[in-house]
Amino acid sequence: MLLPFEFDFTKPDYTKVWEWRVALLTKLRANPGSFEVFKDYYKRNPAAFMSHWSSTFDPRNADIGLPTSFPFVLFDKQEEWCDWLLERWRSREPGLIEKSRDMGMSWLCVGMACTLCLFNKGITIGFGSRKEEYVDKLGDPKSLFWKARMFMATLPIEFRGGWDIKIHAPHMRILFPDSGSSITGESGDGIGRGDRKSIYFVDEAAHLERPALVEASLSATTNCRIDLSSAAGMANPFAQKVHSGKHKVFTFHWRDDPRKDQAWYDKQINDLDPVTLAQEVDINYSASVEGVVIPQMWISAAIDACSKLGIVPTGATTGALDIADEGIDLNAFGAKKGVHLFQMKSWSGKGGDTLLTTEKAFMLSEEFDVDMFQYDSDGIGAGIRGDIRLINARRKSQNIREIKALPYRGSGEVIDPEKPAIGGDKERTPRLNKDYYKNRKAQAWWSLRRRFEYTWRAVTKLNLNEKIDYDNIISIDSKLPELPKLLMELPQATYTITTEGKILIDKTPDNTRSPNLADAVVMLYSPVKRSVGLFS
Repeated sequence: MLLPFEFDFTKPDYTKVWEWRVALLTKLRANPGSFEVFKDYYKRNPAAFMSHWSSTFDPRNADIGLPTSFPFVLFDKQEEWCDWLLERWRSREPGLIEKSRDMGMSWLCVGMACTLCLFNKGITIGFGSRKEEYVDKLGDPKSLFWKARMFMATLPIEFRGGWDIKIHAPHMRILFPDSGSSITGESGDGIGRGDRKSIYFVDEAAHLERPALVEASLSATTNCRIDLSSAAGMANPFAQKVHSGKHKVFTFHWRDDPRKDQAWYDKQINDLDPVTLAQEVDINYSASVEGVVIPQMWISAAIDACSKLGIVPTGATTGALDIADEGIDLNAFGAKKGVHLFQMKSWSGKGGDTLLTTEKAFMLSEEFDVDMFQYDSDGIGAGIRGDIRLINARRKSQNIREIKALPYRGSGEVIDPEKPAIGGDKERTPRLNKDYYKNRKAQAWWSLRRRFEYTWRAVTKLNLNEKIDYDNIISIDSKLPELPKLLMELPQATYTITTEGKILIDKTPDNTRSPNLADAVVMLYSPVKRSVGLFS
Protein backbone atom coordinates (compact mmCIF):
# COMPACT_ATOMS: atom_id res chain seq x y z
CA MET A 1 0.00 0.00 0.00
CA LEU A 2 1.53 3.28 -1.16
CA LEU A 3 -0.67 5.58 0.91
CA PRO A 4 -0.92 5.46 4.74
CA PHE A 5 -4.66 4.81 4.46
CA GLU A 6 -7.00 2.57 2.46
CA PHE A 7 -8.01 3.93 -0.92
CA ASP A 8 -11.17 2.65 -2.61
CA PHE A 9 -10.64 2.82 -6.37
CA THR A 10 -14.31 2.09 -7.03
CA LYS A 11 -15.37 5.11 -4.95
CA PRO A 12 -12.26 7.32 -4.92
CA ASP A 13 -12.07 9.97 -2.21
CA TYR A 14 -9.60 12.40 -3.76
CA THR A 15 -10.28 15.02 -1.11
CA LYS A 16 -8.68 12.74 1.47
CA VAL A 17 -5.61 12.33 -0.75
CA TRP A 18 -5.29 16.08 -1.31
CA GLU A 19 -5.60 16.76 2.43
CA TRP A 20 -2.92 14.17 3.22
CA ARG A 21 -0.60 15.68 0.60
CA VAL A 22 -1.07 19.21 1.95
CA ALA A 23 -0.39 18.05 5.52
CA LEU A 24 2.79 16.19 4.50
CA LEU A 25 4.04 19.04 2.33
CA THR A 26 3.48 21.50 5.20
CA LYS A 27 5.63 19.32 7.49
CA LEU A 28 8.37 19.03 4.90
CA ARG A 29 8.46 22.78 4.29
CA ALA A 30 8.75 23.36 8.02
CA ASN A 31 11.93 21.25 7.90
CA PRO A 32 13.48 21.83 4.43
CA GLY A 33 16.32 19.40 5.06
CA SER A 34 13.85 16.53 5.07
CA PHE A 35 13.25 16.92 1.33
CA GLU A 36 16.62 15.28 0.61
CA VAL A 37 15.67 12.29 2.76
CA PHE A 38 12.42 11.89 0.84
CA LYS A 39 14.16 12.30 -2.52
CA ASP A 40 16.54 9.50 -1.63
CA TYR A 41 13.55 7.33 -0.72
CA TYR A 42 11.72 8.16 -3.94
CA LYS A 43 14.80 7.34 -6.01
CA ARG A 44 14.45 3.77 -4.73
CA ASN A 45 10.63 3.79 -4.72
CA PRO A 46 9.34 5.65 -7.78
CA ALA A 47 5.84 4.15 -7.42
CA ALA A 48 5.54 5.82 -4.01
CA PHE A 49 6.58 9.18 -5.48
CA MET A 50 3.87 9.02 -8.12
CA SER A 51 1.15 8.09 -5.64
CA HIS A 52 2.31 10.72 -3.14
CA TRP A 53 2.67 13.73 -5.42
CA SER A 54 1.67 13.31 -9.06
CA SER A 55 -1.61 14.03 -10.82
CA THR A 56 -3.31 12.65 -13.88
CA PHE A 57 -6.04 13.86 -16.23
CA ASP A 58 -9.21 12.33 -17.63
CA PRO A 59 -11.69 14.58 -19.46
CA ARG A 60 -14.37 11.85 -19.19
CA ASN A 61 -14.68 12.61 -15.47
CA ALA A 62 -16.56 15.77 -16.32
CA ASP A 63 -19.41 13.60 -17.61
CA ILE A 64 -20.04 12.23 -14.10
CA GLY A 65 -19.31 15.34 -12.06
CA LEU A 66 -15.76 14.43 -11.00
CA PRO A 67 -12.68 16.65 -11.40
CA THR A 68 -10.77 16.09 -14.64
CA SER A 69 -7.44 16.52 -12.84
CA PHE A 70 -6.92 14.32 -9.79
CA PRO A 71 -4.22 12.50 -7.81
CA PHE A 72 -2.47 9.69 -9.66
CA VAL A 73 -2.82 6.92 -7.06
CA LEU A 74 -1.36 3.64 -8.30
CA PHE A 75 -3.22 0.39 -7.78
CA ASP A 76 -1.41 -2.86 -6.97
CA LYS A 77 -0.77 -4.02 -10.53
CA GLN A 78 0.63 -0.61 -11.50
CA GLU A 79 2.96 -0.68 -8.50
CA GLU A 80 4.04 -4.19 -9.52
CA TRP A 81 4.83 -2.89 -13.00
CA CYS A 82 7.06 -0.14 -11.59
CA ASP A 83 9.14 -2.78 -9.82
CA TRP A 84 9.19 -4.87 -13.02
CA LEU A 85 10.50 -1.94 -15.07
CA LEU A 86 13.20 -1.15 -12.50
CA GLU A 87 14.31 -4.78 -12.68
CA ARG A 88 14.53 -4.64 -16.51
CA TRP A 89 16.55 -1.40 -16.35
CA ARG A 90 18.95 -2.61 -13.66
CA SER A 91 19.35 -5.96 -15.41
CA ARG A 92 19.99 -4.15 -18.73
CA GLU A 93 17.44 -6.25 -20.60
CA PRO A 94 14.38 -5.65 -22.81
CA GLY A 95 10.78 -6.30 -21.88
CA LEU A 96 7.30 -6.45 -23.37
CA ILE A 97 4.00 -5.11 -22.04
CA GLU A 98 0.76 -6.59 -23.39
CA LYS A 99 -2.26 -4.66 -22.24
CA SER A 100 -6.00 -4.15 -22.37
CA ARG A 101 -7.13 -0.74 -23.51
CA ASP A 102 -7.75 2.06 -21.01
CA MET A 103 -5.35 0.78 -18.34
CA GLY A 104 -3.51 4.08 -17.81
CA MET A 105 -0.30 2.74 -19.35
CA SER A 106 0.60 5.99 -21.12
CA TRP A 107 0.41 7.95 -17.87
CA LEU A 108 2.27 5.21 -16.04
CA CYS A 109 5.15 5.06 -18.53
CA VAL A 110 5.44 8.85 -18.72
CA GLY A 111 5.23 9.20 -14.93
CA MET A 112 7.87 6.54 -14.41
CA ALA A 113 10.15 8.17 -16.98
CA CYS A 114 9.84 11.61 -15.32
CA THR A 115 10.41 10.15 -11.86
CA LEU A 116 13.53 8.25 -12.91
CA CYS A 117 14.93 11.36 -14.61
CA LEU A 118 14.22 13.54 -11.56
CA PHE A 119 16.12 11.34 -9.13
CA ASN A 120 18.87 9.78 -11.27
CA LYS A 121 21.71 11.75 -12.82
CA GLY A 122 22.55 11.66 -16.49
CA ILE A 123 20.02 9.15 -17.78
CA THR A 124 18.19 9.49 -21.09
CA ILE A 125 14.81 7.93 -21.84
CA GLY A 126 13.24 7.73 -25.29
CA PHE A 127 9.68 7.39 -26.51
CA GLY A 128 8.91 6.31 -30.07
CA SER A 129 5.69 5.84 -31.98
CA ARG A 130 4.58 5.45 -35.57
CA LYS A 131 3.17 9.00 -35.70
CA GLU A 132 4.56 12.24 -34.29
CA GLU A 133 1.16 13.39 -33.02
CA TYR A 134 1.06 10.40 -30.66
CA VAL A 135 4.37 11.48 -29.11
CA ASP A 136 3.99 15.26 -28.95
CA LYS A 137 1.30 17.60 -30.21
CA LEU A 138 0.71 21.01 -28.67
CA GLY A 139 -2.41 21.10 -26.52
CA ASP A 140 -3.40 17.47 -27.22
CA PRO A 141 -3.87 15.41 -24.02
CA LYS A 142 -3.59 12.23 -26.12
CA SER A 143 0.10 12.87 -26.82
CA LEU A 144 2.69 11.41 -24.46
CA PHE A 145 4.61 14.65 -23.94
CA TRP A 146 1.48 16.61 -23.05
CA LYS A 147 1.10 14.10 -20.23
CA ALA A 148 4.77 14.51 -19.27
CA ARG A 149 4.45 18.30 -19.05
CA MET A 150 1.33 18.04 -16.91
CA PHE A 151 2.98 15.44 -14.70
CA MET A 152 5.88 17.80 -14.01
CA ALA A 153 3.83 21.01 -13.77
CA THR A 154 1.54 19.64 -11.05
CA LEU A 155 4.34 18.44 -8.74
CA PRO A 156 5.26 20.52 -5.67
CA ILE A 157 8.00 22.92 -6.74
CA GLU A 158 10.48 21.30 -4.32
CA PHE A 159 10.27 18.04 -6.30
CA ARG A 160 10.55 19.51 -9.81
CA GLY A 161 14.35 19.65 -9.77
CA GLY A 162 14.51 23.20 -11.14
CA TRP A 163 12.19 22.30 -14.03
CA ASP A 164 10.40 25.18 -15.75
CA ILE A 165 7.78 24.43 -18.41
CA LYS A 166 8.81 27.55 -20.41
CA ILE A 167 12.47 26.53 -20.56
CA HIS A 168 12.75 22.78 -20.15
CA ALA A 169 9.87 21.42 -22.27
CA PRO A 170 10.47 22.21 -25.96
CA HIS A 171 8.89 20.11 -28.70
CA MET A 172 9.69 16.39 -28.32
CA ARG A 173 11.92 17.00 -25.26
CA ILE A 174 11.66 17.18 -21.49
CA LEU A 175 14.87 18.35 -19.78
CA PHE A 176 15.74 17.95 -16.11
CA PRO A 177 18.27 20.67 -15.17
CA ASP A 178 19.23 19.45 -11.68
CA SER A 179 19.94 15.85 -12.70
CA GLY A 180 21.11 16.45 -16.26
CA SER A 181 18.70 13.75 -17.46
CA SER A 182 16.31 14.00 -20.38
CA ILE A 183 13.32 12.46 -22.15
CA THR A 184 13.14 12.69 -25.94
CA GLY A 185 10.53 11.67 -28.48
CA GLU A 186 10.67 10.37 -32.04
CA SER A 187 8.32 9.01 -34.68
CA GLY A 188 8.41 7.03 -37.89
CA ASP A 189 10.58 4.16 -39.10
CA GLY A 190 13.93 5.48 -37.87
CA ILE A 191 13.24 5.94 -34.17
CA GLY A 192 16.36 5.62 -32.06
CA ARG A 193 18.80 5.45 -34.96
CA GLY A 194 22.26 6.67 -34.02
CA ASP A 195 21.19 7.51 -30.48
CA ARG A 196 21.82 5.94 -27.08
CA LYS A 197 19.18 5.64 -24.38
CA SER A 198 18.99 4.22 -20.86
CA ILE A 199 15.43 3.05 -21.56
CA TYR A 200 13.44 3.24 -24.78
CA PHE A 201 9.63 2.86 -24.90
CA VAL A 202 8.06 1.78 -28.19
CA ASP A 203 4.39 2.75 -28.06
CA GLU A 204 1.74 0.46 -29.65
CA ALA A 205 4.48 -1.76 -31.01
CA ALA A 206 2.05 -4.23 -32.62
CA HIS A 207 0.72 -1.45 -34.85
CA LEU A 208 4.00 -0.22 -36.35
CA GLU A 209 3.65 0.21 -40.11
CA ARG A 210 7.14 -1.05 -41.01
CA PRO A 211 8.37 -2.95 -37.94
CA ALA A 212 11.43 -4.38 -39.68
CA LEU A 213 12.83 -0.87 -40.18
CA VAL A 214 12.16 0.00 -36.54
CA GLU A 215 13.90 -3.19 -35.43
CA ALA A 216 16.97 -2.17 -37.43
CA SER A 217 17.03 1.43 -36.23
CA LEU A 218 16.69 0.46 -32.55
CA SER A 219 19.12 -2.44 -32.64
CA ALA A 220 21.97 -0.57 -30.92
CA THR A 221 20.05 2.20 -29.15
CA THR A 222 19.46 0.70 -25.71
CA ASN A 223 19.86 -2.36 -23.54
CA CYS A 224 16.40 -1.78 -22.09
CA ARG A 225 13.88 -1.55 -24.89
CA ILE A 226 10.29 -1.72 -23.63
CA ASP A 227 7.63 -2.49 -26.24
CA LEU A 228 4.03 -1.95 -25.17
CA SER A 229 0.88 -2.64 -27.11
CA SER A 230 -2.59 -4.08 -27.23
CA ALA A 231 -2.97 -7.28 -29.25
CA ALA A 232 -3.28 -7.08 -33.03
CA GLY A 233 -3.09 -10.68 -34.20
CA MET A 234 0.06 -12.75 -34.59
CA ALA A 235 1.41 -11.29 -37.83
CA ASN A 236 3.73 -8.77 -36.21
CA PRO A 237 7.07 -8.91 -34.33
CA PHE A 238 5.50 -7.79 -31.05
CA ALA A 239 3.15 -10.78 -30.86
CA GLN A 240 5.88 -13.15 -31.96
CA LYS A 241 8.20 -11.86 -29.23
CA VAL A 242 5.46 -12.18 -26.60
CA HIS A 243 4.96 -15.84 -27.48
CA SER A 244 8.61 -16.70 -28.08
CA GLY A 245 9.39 -17.20 -24.40
CA LYS A 246 12.68 -15.33 -24.87
CA HIS A 247 11.56 -12.03 -23.32
CA LYS A 248 10.15 -10.88 -20.01
CA VAL A 249 6.47 -10.10 -20.52
CA PHE A 250 4.23 -8.04 -18.25
CA THR A 251 0.48 -8.43 -18.74
CA PHE A 252 -1.99 -5.66 -17.90
CA HIS A 253 -5.39 -7.34 -18.17
CA TRP A 254 -8.54 -5.35 -17.47
CA ARG A 255 -9.36 -7.66 -14.55
CA ASP A 256 -6.20 -6.35 -12.83
CA ASP A 257 -7.77 -2.89 -12.67
CA PRO A 258 -9.86 -2.41 -9.48
CA ARG A 259 -11.87 0.33 -11.22
CA LYS A 260 -13.33 -2.16 -13.70
CA ASP A 261 -15.96 -4.81 -13.04
CA GLN A 262 -18.33 -7.02 -14.97
CA ALA A 263 -20.67 -4.09 -15.63
CA TRP A 264 -17.77 -2.23 -17.27
CA TYR A 265 -17.00 -5.27 -19.40
CA ASP A 266 -20.64 -5.72 -20.38
CA LYS A 267 -20.62 -2.14 -21.67
CA GLN A 268 -17.56 -2.93 -23.79
CA ILE A 269 -19.45 -5.90 -25.23
CA ASN A 270 -22.26 -3.57 -26.26
CA ASP A 271 -19.99 -0.81 -27.56
CA LEU A 272 -17.32 -2.76 -29.45
CA ASP A 273 -17.33 -5.23 -32.29
CA PRO A 274 -16.28 -8.79 -31.29
CA VAL A 275 -12.79 -8.63 -32.83
CA THR A 276 -11.94 -5.26 -31.24
CA LEU A 277 -13.28 -6.47 -27.90
CA ALA A 278 -11.24 -9.66 -28.03
CA GLN A 279 -8.02 -7.97 -29.11
CA GLU A 280 -8.00 -4.68 -27.24
CA VAL A 281 -9.86 -5.67 -24.08
CA ASP A 282 -9.30 -9.41 -23.66
CA ILE A 283 -5.75 -9.42 -25.17
CA ASN A 284 -6.73 -12.19 -27.55
CA TYR A 285 -4.13 -12.66 -30.31
CA SER A 286 -6.41 -15.10 -32.15
CA ALA A 287 -9.41 -12.77 -32.30
CA SER A 288 -9.50 -12.57 -36.09
CA VAL A 289 -8.35 -16.15 -36.67
CA GLU A 290 -10.83 -18.51 -38.27
CA GLY A 291 -11.84 -21.73 -36.57
CA VAL A 292 -11.45 -20.66 -32.92
CA VAL A 293 -12.60 -23.55 -30.74
CA ILE A 294 -13.97 -21.50 -27.84
CA PRO A 295 -15.10 -17.94 -28.65
CA GLN A 296 -14.31 -15.22 -26.15
CA MET A 297 -17.93 -14.32 -25.41
CA TRP A 298 -18.68 -17.91 -24.35
CA ILE A 299 -15.73 -17.80 -21.96
CA SER A 300 -16.87 -14.50 -20.46
CA ALA A 301 -20.33 -15.96 -19.82
CA ALA A 302 -18.76 -18.78 -17.79
CA ILE A 303 -17.16 -16.44 -15.22
CA ASP A 304 -19.03 -17.18 -11.97
CA ALA A 305 -21.70 -19.01 -13.96
CA CYS A 306 -22.84 -20.91 -10.86
CA SER A 307 -23.61 -17.62 -9.12
CA LYS A 308 -25.26 -16.18 -12.23
CA LEU A 309 -27.51 -19.23 -12.49
CA GLY A 310 -28.17 -19.43 -8.76
CA ILE A 311 -26.75 -22.90 -8.19
CA VAL A 312 -24.35 -24.34 -5.62
CA PRO A 313 -21.69 -26.60 -7.15
CA THR A 314 -21.81 -30.20 -5.96
CA GLY A 315 -19.96 -33.36 -6.87
CA ALA A 316 -16.43 -34.70 -6.74
CA THR A 317 -13.40 -32.46 -6.31
CA THR A 318 -10.99 -33.39 -9.07
CA GLY A 319 -7.75 -32.01 -10.45
CA ALA A 320 -5.60 -31.99 -13.56
CA LEU A 321 -1.84 -31.62 -14.08
CA ASP A 322 -0.28 -30.34 -17.28
CA ILE A 323 3.42 -31.14 -17.18
CA ALA A 324 6.05 -28.88 -18.73
CA ASP A 325 9.64 -29.60 -19.58
CA GLU A 326 12.52 -27.57 -18.17
CA GLY A 327 12.17 -24.92 -20.88
CA ILE A 328 9.95 -21.85 -21.15
CA ASP A 329 6.62 -23.57 -20.56
CA LEU A 330 5.04 -23.86 -17.12
CA ASN A 331 3.53 -26.72 -15.18
CA ALA A 332 -0.15 -26.11 -14.47
CA PHE A 333 -2.59 -27.61 -11.99
CA GLY A 334 -6.31 -26.96 -11.86
CA ALA A 335 -9.02 -28.07 -9.44
CA LYS A 336 -12.81 -28.10 -9.74
CA LYS A 337 -15.74 -29.11 -7.59
CA GLY A 338 -18.43 -30.56 -9.80
CA VAL A 339 -18.67 -28.09 -12.69
CA HIS A 340 -17.00 -25.16 -10.87
CA LEU A 341 -13.33 -24.41 -11.53
CA PHE A 342 -12.12 -22.89 -8.28
CA GLN A 343 -8.32 -23.06 -8.40
CA MET A 344 -5.42 -22.75 -10.88
CA LYS A 345 -1.69 -22.75 -10.19
CA SER A 346 1.29 -22.65 -12.52
CA TRP A 347 5.01 -22.90 -11.84
CA SER A 348 8.26 -23.29 -13.72
CA GLY A 349 9.76 -26.72 -14.18
CA LYS A 350 13.19 -25.26 -14.85
CA GLY A 351 15.86 -26.75 -12.62
CA GLY A 352 13.53 -29.49 -11.39
CA ASP A 353 12.44 -32.94 -12.50
CA THR A 354 9.21 -34.88 -12.95
CA LEU A 355 9.34 -36.23 -9.40
CA LEU A 356 9.31 -32.71 -7.96
CA THR A 357 6.46 -31.78 -10.30
CA THR A 358 4.47 -34.83 -9.24
CA GLU A 359 5.09 -34.13 -5.56
CA LYS A 360 3.85 -30.57 -6.13
CA ALA A 361 0.68 -31.98 -7.74
CA PHE A 362 0.08 -34.20 -4.71
CA MET A 363 0.67 -31.26 -2.38
CA LEU A 364 -1.86 -29.15 -4.30
CA SER A 365 -4.32 -32.06 -4.35
CA GLU A 366 -4.05 -32.19 -0.57
CA GLU A 367 -4.43 -28.42 -0.27
CA PHE A 368 -7.54 -28.33 -2.47
CA ASP A 369 -8.98 -31.60 -1.09
CA VAL A 370 -8.80 -33.25 -4.52
CA ASP A 371 -9.98 -36.87 -4.73
CA MET A 372 -8.43 -37.67 -8.11
CA PHE A 373 -6.39 -35.88 -10.76
CA GLN A 374 -5.62 -36.55 -14.40
CA TYR A 375 -2.16 -35.90 -15.78
CA ASP A 376 -0.81 -35.39 -19.28
CA SER A 377 0.86 -38.69 -20.14
CA ASP A 378 2.11 -37.58 -23.57
CA GLY A 379 5.76 -36.62 -23.90
CA ILE A 380 7.58 -35.89 -20.65
CA GLY A 381 4.49 -36.84 -18.63
CA ALA A 382 4.75 -40.45 -19.73
CA GLY A 383 7.42 -41.07 -17.12
CA ILE A 384 5.58 -39.97 -13.99
CA ARG A 385 3.56 -43.17 -13.55
CA GLY A 386 6.40 -44.53 -11.44
CA ASP A 387 6.61 -41.27 -9.47
CA ILE A 388 2.89 -41.53 -8.67
CA ARG A 389 3.28 -45.12 -7.51
CA LEU A 390 6.27 -44.16 -5.34
CA ILE A 391 4.49 -41.19 -3.72
CA ASN A 392 1.30 -43.12 -3.03
CA ALA A 393 3.30 -46.01 -1.51
CA ARG A 394 5.01 -43.54 0.79
CA ARG A 395 1.69 -41.96 1.74
CA LYS A 396 0.20 -45.37 2.47
CA SER A 397 3.12 -46.28 4.76
CA GLN A 398 2.49 -43.04 6.66
CA ASN A 399 -1.26 -43.73 6.92
CA ILE A 400 -2.04 -40.83 4.59
CA ARG A 401 -4.79 -41.28 2.02
CA GLU A 402 -3.73 -42.23 -1.47
CA ILE A 403 -4.71 -39.91 -4.30
CA LYS A 404 -5.72 -41.53 -7.53
CA ALA A 405 -4.05 -40.25 -10.70
CA LEU A 406 -5.32 -41.15 -14.19
CA PRO A 407 -3.26 -40.72 -17.37
CA TYR A 408 -4.62 -38.46 -20.09
CA ARG A 409 -3.09 -39.07 -23.50
CA GLY A 410 -4.27 -36.44 -25.94
CA SER A 411 -2.62 -38.14 -28.89
CA GLY A 412 -4.36 -41.42 -28.10
CA GLU A 413 -7.66 -42.80 -29.33
CA VAL A 414 -10.97 -41.26 -28.36
CA ILE A 415 -12.98 -42.28 -25.31
CA ASP A 416 -15.95 -44.56 -26.05
CA PRO A 417 -15.13 -44.84 -29.76
CA GLU A 418 -18.36 -46.71 -30.57
CA LYS A 419 -20.65 -44.14 -28.90
CA PRO A 420 -22.37 -41.36 -30.86
CA ALA A 421 -20.34 -38.15 -30.90
CA ILE A 422 -21.69 -35.20 -28.93
CA GLY A 423 -20.77 -32.94 -31.81
CA GLY A 424 -22.83 -34.99 -34.23
CA ASP A 425 -26.07 -35.19 -32.29
CA LYS A 426 -27.99 -33.08 -34.81
CA GLU A 427 -27.14 -35.25 -37.76
CA ARG A 428 -29.72 -37.62 -39.17
CA THR A 429 -27.36 -40.53 -38.54
CA PRO A 430 -24.99 -39.42 -35.77
CA ARG A 431 -21.38 -40.33 -36.37
CA LEU A 432 -19.46 -42.23 -33.76
CA ASN A 433 -16.71 -40.69 -31.67
CA LYS A 434 -14.06 -42.57 -33.63
CA ASP A 435 -15.42 -41.06 -36.87
CA TYR A 436 -15.84 -37.52 -35.56
CA TYR A 437 -12.60 -36.73 -33.67
CA LYS A 438 -9.03 -37.20 -34.82
CA ASN A 439 -7.84 -38.13 -31.33
CA ARG A 440 -8.64 -37.72 -27.66
CA LYS A 441 -7.32 -34.15 -27.62
CA ALA A 442 -9.88 -33.15 -30.27
CA GLN A 443 -12.62 -34.92 -28.33
CA ALA A 444 -11.66 -33.22 -25.06
CA TRP A 445 -11.40 -29.71 -26.55
CA TRP A 446 -14.70 -30.14 -28.38
CA SER A 447 -16.37 -31.39 -25.21
CA LEU A 448 -15.11 -28.26 -23.43
CA ARG A 449 -16.37 -26.11 -26.32
CA ARG A 450 -19.83 -27.63 -25.88
CA ARG A 451 -19.77 -26.81 -22.16
CA PHE A 452 -18.89 -23.19 -22.82
CA GLU A 453 -21.53 -22.84 -25.50
CA TYR A 454 -24.16 -24.45 -23.27
CA THR A 455 -23.18 -22.14 -20.40
CA TRP A 456 -23.42 -19.10 -22.64
CA ARG A 457 -26.90 -20.15 -23.76
CA ALA A 458 -27.95 -20.69 -20.14
CA VAL A 459 -26.53 -17.44 -18.79
CA THR A 460 -27.85 -15.28 -21.63
CA LYS A 461 -31.21 -17.15 -21.58
CA LEU A 462 -30.88 -17.61 -25.33
CA ASN A 463 -33.72 -20.12 -25.32
CA LEU A 464 -36.23 -19.40 -22.55
CA ASN A 465 -37.96 -22.72 -23.13
CA GLU A 466 -34.77 -24.74 -22.80
CA LYS A 467 -34.47 -26.65 -19.54
CA ILE A 468 -30.97 -26.23 -18.18
CA ASP A 469 -28.99 -29.34 -17.30
CA TYR A 470 -26.54 -27.85 -14.79
CA ASP A 471 -24.22 -30.84 -15.11
CA ASN A 472 -23.34 -29.65 -18.61
CA ILE A 473 -22.16 -26.13 -17.76
CA ILE A 474 -18.76 -24.82 -16.77
CA SER A 475 -18.27 -22.17 -14.10
CA ILE A 476 -14.97 -20.32 -13.61
CA ASP A 477 -14.31 -18.59 -10.32
CA SER A 478 -13.67 -14.88 -10.84
CA LYS A 479 -11.19 -14.92 -7.94
CA LEU A 480 -8.74 -17.31 -9.59
CA PRO A 481 -5.23 -15.87 -9.05
CA GLU A 482 -4.25 -16.63 -12.65
CA LEU A 483 -7.60 -15.81 -14.25
CA PRO A 484 -6.32 -13.17 -16.73
CA LYS A 485 -3.76 -15.59 -18.14
CA LEU A 486 -6.32 -18.40 -18.37
CA LEU A 487 -8.77 -16.12 -20.19
CA MET A 488 -6.07 -15.33 -22.74
CA GLU A 489 -5.19 -19.00 -23.28
CA LEU A 490 -8.64 -20.55 -23.60
CA PRO A 491 -9.57 -18.90 -26.95
CA GLN A 492 -6.17 -19.64 -28.48
CA ALA A 493 -6.84 -23.14 -29.85
CA THR A 494 -8.22 -23.52 -33.38
CA TYR A 495 -9.72 -26.44 -35.24
CA THR A 496 -9.75 -27.73 -38.81
CA ILE A 497 -11.46 -30.62 -40.52
CA THR A 498 -9.12 -33.30 -41.88
CA THR A 499 -9.50 -35.00 -45.26
CA GLU A 500 -11.13 -37.85 -43.32
CA GLY A 501 -13.77 -35.43 -42.07
CA LYS A 502 -12.51 -35.50 -38.48
CA ILE A 503 -11.96 -32.57 -36.11
CA LEU A 504 -8.29 -31.73 -35.53
CA ILE A 505 -7.15 -29.28 -32.82
CA ASP A 506 -4.18 -26.90 -33.03
CA LYS A 507 -3.36 -25.54 -29.55
CA THR A 508 -0.53 -23.32 -30.74
CA PRO A 509 -1.56 -21.60 -33.99
CA ASP A 510 0.90 -19.16 -35.56
CA ASN A 511 3.72 -20.07 -33.18
CA THR A 512 1.87 -19.10 -30.01
CA ARG A 513 3.04 -20.61 -26.73
CA SER A 514 1.60 -23.78 -25.25
CA PRO A 515 -1.56 -22.89 -23.27
CA ASN A 516 -0.64 -24.79 -20.10
CA LEU A 517 -3.48 -23.48 -17.91
CA ALA A 518 -6.02 -24.11 -20.65
CA ASP A 519 -4.63 -27.61 -21.15
CA ALA A 520 -5.22 -28.35 -17.48
CA VAL A 521 -8.82 -27.13 -17.81
CA VAL A 522 -9.34 -29.33 -20.89
CA MET A 523 -8.20 -32.35 -18.90
CA LEU A 524 -10.36 -31.39 -15.92
CA TYR A 525 -13.54 -31.46 -17.99
CA SER A 526 -12.56 -34.17 -20.46
CA PRO A 527 -14.62 -37.34 -20.78
CA VAL A 528 -13.30 -40.27 -18.74
CA LYS A 529 -13.60 -43.90 -19.77
CA ARG A 530 -16.86 -45.29 -18.46
CA SER A 531 -15.02 -48.37 -17.24
CA VAL A 532 -12.86 -46.20 -14.95
CA GLY A 533 -14.46 -45.04 -11.70
CA LEU A 534 -13.18 -41.95 -9.95
CA PHE A 535 -12.78 -43.67 -6.62
CA SER A 536 -12.40 -47.39 -7.47
